Amino acid sequence: MVDAVVTVFLEKLFNVLVQEGGVLLGFKDQFKKLQNDLKYMQSFFKDAERLKRKDESLKCTLADMRELVYEAEDILADCQLLSNSSGKLLEDYSPTKVPAKYQMGKRIGEINEKINSIKNNISSFLGPLQPVHGNVEEEGPPRWSSPVYDHTQVVGLERDTRKLKDWLSQSDSSGILSIGVVGMGGLGKTTVAQTVFNDKDIDLRFEKRIWVSVSQKFNEEQIMRSILRYLGDTNIGDNHGDLLRRINQYLLGKRFLIVLDDVWSEDTSWWVRIYEGLPKGNGSCIIVTSRIEEVTRKMRVQEARIHRPQVLNEGHSWSLFCNVAFAETHGECTSTELESVGKEIVSKCRGLPLAIKAVGGMMLCKPPYYHEWRRIADHFRDELGVEDNSVMASLQCSYDELPPYLKSCFLSLSIYPEDCEISKDQLVRWWIGEGFVPVRNGRLATEASEDCFSGLTNRCLVEVVEWDYNGKISTCKVHDMVRDQVIKIAADDAFSGLSAAHCRHLGLTTDMEEKQMVTSKKMRALVSTSKSGEVNKIATCIGNKLCDFRYLRVLDLSKSIFGVLLADLLCKVGGLKHLTCFNLSNTHPLTQVPQTLEKLHNLQILDLSYCQSLRSLPAFVMTFKNLVVLDVSHCGSLELLPRGLGMLSHLQVLLGFKPARLESEGSRISELRNLSDLRILELQLTRADEIDDAETDALTGLRKMQILTISCFNSFESDKLISKLEKVCPPSQLHELSLKFYPGKISPKWLNPVSLPMLRYLSLCGGNLRQLSRGFWGNDETSWRIEGLKLDSLSNLNVEWEMIQGVMPSLKTVHACWSPELIAFPIEGIGFRGGVWKKSDRNN
Repeated sequence: MVDAVVTVFLEKLFNVLVQEGGVLLGFKDQFKKLQNDLKYMQSFFKDAERLKRKDESLKCTLADMRELVYEAEDILADCQLLSNSSGKLLEDYSPTKVPAKYQMGKRIGEINEKINSIKNNISSFLGPLQPVHGNVEEEGPPRWSSPVYDHTQVVGLERDTRKLKDWLSQSDSSGILSIGVVGMGGLGKTTVAQTVFNDKDIDLRFEKRIWVSVSQKFNEEQIMRSILRYLGDTNIGDNHGDLLRRINQYLLGKRFLIVLDDVWSEDTSWWVRIYEGLPKGNGSCIIVTSRIEEVTRKMRVQEARIHRPQVLNEGHSWSLFCNVAFAETHGECTSTELESVGKEIVSKCRGLPLAIKAVGGMMLCKPPYYHEWRRIADHFRDELGVEDNSVMASLQCSYDELPPYLKSCFLSLSIYPEDCEISKDQLVRWWIGEGFVPVRNGRLATEASEDCFSGLTNRCLVEVVEWDYNGKISTCKVHDMVRDQVIKIAADDAFSGLSAAHCRHLGLTTDMEEKQMVTSKKMRALVSTSKSGEVNKIATCIGNKLCDFRYLRVLDLSKSIFGVLLADLLCKVGGLKHLTCFNLSNTHPLTQVPQTLEKLHNLQILDLSYCQSLRSLPAFVMTFKNLVVLDVSHCGSLELLPRGLGMLSHLQVLLGFKPARLESEGSRISELRNLSDLRILELQLTRADEIDDAETDALTGLRKMQILTISCFNSFESDKLISKLEKVCPPSQLHELSLKFYPGKISPKWLNPVSLPMLRYLSLCGGNLRQLSRGFWGNDETSWRIEGLKLDSLSNLNVEWEMIQGVMPSLKTVHACWSPELIAFPIEGIGFRGGVWKKSDRNN
């Protein structure tokens, strides 16, 4: 991935040379020479990445180049560190700095010589180089800022799902019916099971539905805890016997469906014990998916109930490919030239849905030109000659064709365990912290990082697990075959892997032992990768080695329990001066941020969300002028932020902001006026004196703000607070608005299509709302442009669907629940007031 490493380095160097060249400590000429040599070689790297798999000497050359560029990036970071907080150079003759400067200058000179030597020898591999003109890596983030392909679409599996539904409907009350779905990887076994699992008729038939991803590495206790989490029980205590008894109690007298997805182990004794503890009768069912037929037989599946999905036929294969590759035109191919080469590509996928979606996603993100599609078809053919596996060949081809800035983003998926639900926020914040995201022409890093995430979803390299009414993905996962491929590439390129001497990225798991910690001093990121519902206990593993990771950029300790060791650990974190992303979300028992973190001036991301015991934030946090994201949401004991919020001029995301009251010493809402880059704001208001009359316009001038959440949970003096809120008008360009626990009976007057003409998504949750203001309904000349609407827990709101539909002609998605007074809303499934409804027709 030398092209990705070079791209990240050149992006950082470009920004330093343009914005703060003075911090280069007299090495500016050497860095500019390095920049020119690397730019000169960029055209070579893409082809070299592919050729290195066949040429060992080229592979070694690129590995040397990668390590040299990484080292140059570390020297660049040290140069920035050796400048003081005001941006001026430290005294050149400081006795403690001269030796360090001398060594850096000597080393950057040596790196230049070695890279120049590589440049001169490259022609022996690919012939004369063609220099790249203009700025480094001009290709921007993906073409779309949101997912284009609808991942819920299923093609060619109708007979499979109908067959399974028929079997499920035939279950009797005497025992538990067991069904098996068996086939090779990438065939669509999980898709078939998911389609049945989420079917409306199945939802109505079974009182409890439970999905368990088993995977290759598991234990019996993990399976039982996974079942309990699906039943809403997150208790982390109890022994093996108690877990099984609790499962029995939850399911007793219920008709249930349990899906055990991707079972590998032929030792099924674990399942025998769990099966014996399940209540029998009531027509309950088990579905097992596996690549190994013998596994399903050992799990009590009879031959008559084993289903073996077949590969897609030619028509279904082409239809699935079109749905992905031509998603922008709703699955229609309008070019006969592209159709001919597209069908050639599809034929090489051999009817395997995973391969078809991977190449379709790749083509979606390519220009619709015949010569480009022809080149991809030839590339895919070459990869098939090496792999002889259409899925792995398509995934390798997809990786090769990623723009360099997306390769690092994709390889970050390699550190997560099998079937792990991955938080999008965790990913994109990591990418920002390590500089994977290219930011040019005034683009905000948070926006560009989400575009990169969409680049992976549109290429079908990640699978969507959960998304909200606004179409935004909150969690994702990686197919096991994609994961196999990304782990292989990441290990080859020393991106991650427990055994790699130069490993730079490591996932921290629940069961990790100290001896598994990679001792590489080149570590860039340590990231908590606990599965949903699990809690890390990793203090012992990293505590003794944290000081070794001098160049660590990202430290994510989220969802961890440390006990008395937390204070000692945080003291060591204070020495990680290159740290840019620090995540302590849902960490216990964090009560305060220690003074030892004051030196982390490079921080761009600070996530303290869900730290319920956190009582205060130290004043020095307001001196972190590089902060892009500050997340203190769901911190119930945190009453305010220290004064000085307005100094964080680069802040783009601020979550959980509680303005200080008039007599307090914390940050007032008026300080938001200085945050001109603020894009996402979550504002928590409880009292009227948190907003002075002179501060009601604090949000109006924030021209980059797109998403605003105003929460009034546990509000006091409601009438006074309502009066103040009426005057706090959001900026007119707002794209998404969420009002939570609004204390008024009538919605604020500024909630209307004239004041918020660009609003696309609106969420109203909780509170006392009984009716919407007159202005909300617009007039003959104005109407909402809203596409997604959420109405949740509004027990008194009386609204008719016909009126909503009339004033929101662009509405595509409605989420309505726990709102009994909603009238005539279209409900999916059974006829009750409240529920979820999604319009599938894009044209409606």
